Amino acid sequence: MEIELLEIRDFLAVHHPFDQLSDPFLTMLPEKLEIRYFRRNTSIPDSGSVNNYLYIVRSGAVELLGKENELLARLSEGDVFGYRASHRETQEKQRRGTAIEDTLVYQLSASDVDHLCDKNPQFAYFFGPAGSDLLKDVMTSSGQDPKTQVSLMTTPIKDLINRQPITISPSSTIRETALKMSEERVSSILVCAEGQLAGIVTDRDLRNRVVAEGLDYDIPITEIMTFNPTTVDESDFAFEAQLKMARKNVHHLPVVRGDKIMGMLTVTDITKHDTTSAVYLVNDIYKMDTVEQMQRISAKVPQLLQSLASADATANSAGHVITAITDAITNRLLQLAEEKLGPPPVAYAWLAAGSQARNEQTAKSDQDNCLLIDDSYDPSTHGQYFQDMSRLVCDGLDACGYIYCPGEMMATTDKWRQPLQTWKHYFNRWIDQPEPMALMLTCVFFDLRCVHGNINLFRELREYVLRKTRGNRIFLAHMVGNALTHQPPLGFFRNFVLIKGGEHDQTFDLKHTGIIPIVDLARVYALAAGSEAVNTQDRLAEVAEGGEVTADSARDLSDALEFICFLRIEHQARQIRNDQQPDNFMSPDDLSHFERNHLKDAFSVVRTMQNVLSQRYTR
Repeated sequence: MEIELLEIRDFLAVHHPFDQLSDPFLTMLPEKLEIRYFRRNTSIPDSGSVNNYLYIVRSGAVELLGKENELLARLSEGDVFGYRASHRETQEKQRRGTAIEDTLVYQLSASDVDHLCDKNPQFAYFFGPAGSDLLKDVMTSSGQDPKTQVSLMTTPIKDLINRQPITISPSSTIRETALKMSEERVSSILVCAEGQLAGIVTDRDLRNRVVAEGLDYDIPITEIMTFNPTTVDESDFAFEAQLKMARKNVHHLPVVRGDKIMGMLTVTDITKHDTTSAVYLVNDIYKMDTVEQMQRISAKVPQLLQSLASADATANSAGHVITAITDAITNRLLQLAEEKLGPPPVAYAWLAAGSQARNEQTAKSDQDNCLLIDDSYDPSTHGQYFQDMSRLVCDGLDACGYIYCPGEMMATTDKWRQPLQTWKHYFNRWIDQPEPMALMLTCVFFDLRCVHGNINLFRELREYVLRKTRGNRIFLAHMVGNALTHQPPLGFFRNFVLIKGGEHDQTFDLKHTGIIPIVDLARVYALAAGSEAVNTQDRLAEVAEGGEVTADSARDLSDALEFICFLRIEHQARQIRNDQQPDNFMSPDDLSHFERNHLKDAFSVVRTMQNVLSQRYTR
């Protein structure tokens, strides 16, 4: 019995919010739990109110339904439902659960939950506003220092690693692996061959792939390990790891530096560091089954942007966080489309373009996307499927506030829903015949990122394009000429050049005359160097290392971009606070003397680098 309680404790320790409990409370908790088994299609609870207990799904699946039998959420292993401090949230009384598979749950009484909440403030916080309302509360009314709310955005993963990696060789048996995990008191272990990562084994693998299947404990661990696991670099930020965990539905990520294994990051490592992250929002999205539910999530993006600005998050970090919401909505819409239409008849990749591809979104914008399909695609046989899919996704994005692209650069447009060979033909023509329309299109479609589907399709297209552009000076000269059409709004005497007349009189456009010129410069540098980077800051970092531009110049452009984007976020957050629609048009009157001078310096850097690039390719 003691071994069983320890196993339950270990299970709870890696699932939120129980990972927020102090060790004494976590150790005593299994004794308080009642284990319940519910057969498929039975109600949970079988009597009484869902609020009388907290339910933790150990295995199986549960649908949570509202008072009108509408589907609120679909829950699986590790998810919780039921008790939600109902004295503060009366609507919870209308909810009920249904087991959609044979399901095992742990049941904890409301009084026991109350006791845990009283003694563990971080645990108690989870039982405030539920579901999609959690982020708004975290960001606007938690009463915490805003800087702690976004610390995951500025904390490198290496700062969360607190021990050397625990490894075992591929020749080890399952028994030897389990013993070492027990001795080291870890919930996962890395399988390494000659210092190289070969796979990972978690306690869940031992439970589901060994015990449940009745396997011999003396067979090699390679029989049940996960090969080529998802990894993170130690220099990545903690929030990137947390988002990756949410997207991949994993709780352990090996941490690497190049080919060297540095350690293991668990969901507990992250949640102990900071529980107030936008990843809650992403997690909510992946549990939603209607566009209406996702609309409520996307409506919170302005408040999220406002909170990021208040917390002095870097513009680059803010862009990644905001874009992660867009990615999650896009992914979920594609999943729902496949559920409705059936499995795709051939492989495809859904590609984001523009600012979403670059992870540089702020306030919501229009959508830029396209569909890359395997060359086995037959329009007469498969065309209707992908047309219907594109319509469902683009309509859903528009309903969530990502309006239709005015230039119709979306997968719903037949031209942008094509097989690989057709896309290669497009890029051939754009690169070999760079007339004005082609150059305009390249500014959109040279910034692509796969957000769903077959990543290998995208990689083949990307590698093909980079081979065509690397060192292609004639094409790059045309790209430079096109980039110079966006000039910083700075006059000869370092005075701001403002828009005259119209809706935006006496303002300048921070996006098109401040940010886009730097984006264009970085794109040219990246294409010339054959860099695969898409994010502008990543491009500048890579080309500096490769010598396409000096390290000092790349750093100046990077700093200029960060400052201009920071001002745009502050500007949009101010508009949101004043119940205005956020835009990119700023008046110099909104800037302090310090900000005006530094913005002029930033514009001067951009102008200088434009002149340098112009002279290089003119020669």
